[in-house]
Amino acid sequence: MVHSAAIQGFGNAAQAYARGRPDYPAELATWLRENLDLHPGRTAIDLGAGTGKFTKLLIQTGSNVIAVEPVAAMRAELAASLPGVQAVAGTAESISLEDAVSDAVVCAQAFHWFATEATLDEIHRVLRPGGKLGLVWNVRDESVDWVAAITEILTPYEGDAPRYHTGEWRRPFTGRLFSDLHETRFTHLHIGIPKQIIVDRFLSVSFIAALPENEKSTVTRELRDLISSHPKLRGRETIAMRYETRAYCCRRV
Repeated sequence: MVHSAAIQGFGNAAQAYARGRPDYPAELATWLRENLDLHPGRTAIDLGAGTGKFTKLLIQTGSNVIAVEPVAAMRAELAASLPGVQAVAGTAESISLEDAVSDAVVCAQAFHWFATEATLDEIHRVLRPGGKLGLVWNVRDESVDWVAAITEILTPYEGDAPRYHTGEWRRPFTGRLFSDLHETRFTHLHIGIPKQIIVDRFLSVSFIAALPENEKSTVTRELRDLISSHPKLRGRETIAMRYETRAYCCRRV
């Protein structure tokens, strides 16, 4: 099962997601090689690949990359921007690939949507012995007052949508299928015009994109009002949103 907010929200907002979501720090390419052992001759699955933002980093390792994405609109964006990548329809609990087909599975901005024991069983199945699982999130820095103000605008609409910040995604890691998670952190800036960095970025949040049009319009207006009124945003041609990229890896046991 795919959460309704993910199906509807990401289906509605695939283009905004591609425009507004930040990329990832360049240091992650080294992390993929050194921590997930990805290099030419290896195979990696990008699970919940979305529009392919993280897929681009996986390609840089020289590995054979297979993108798995259940939402057709997101998969279409990925196929258009990365036509050489094998993109397949599948979910975390039904990856639609053979057993032991991959050396690594990576989930970027995605694992909290499907953090269950059944998912880890399926990831375990498609990994070769000793294969690695990598989890990556870009976490915005809410010590910045205008970033915290964005969260205040979004939170009333969150509902039951799974979120990284709750920590619930850790529950399936009991040691039965995977080793302990090892965490690495990187700093990252998302730089661009305010509409891209704030409006496009946060209209692509699943539970916002899934809102009725009148409520989505309210969120849009509040984000634009923040840009026009906050002293650190008002009149700026470009802004920078600071993220901390958190990368986790573990080994199939």
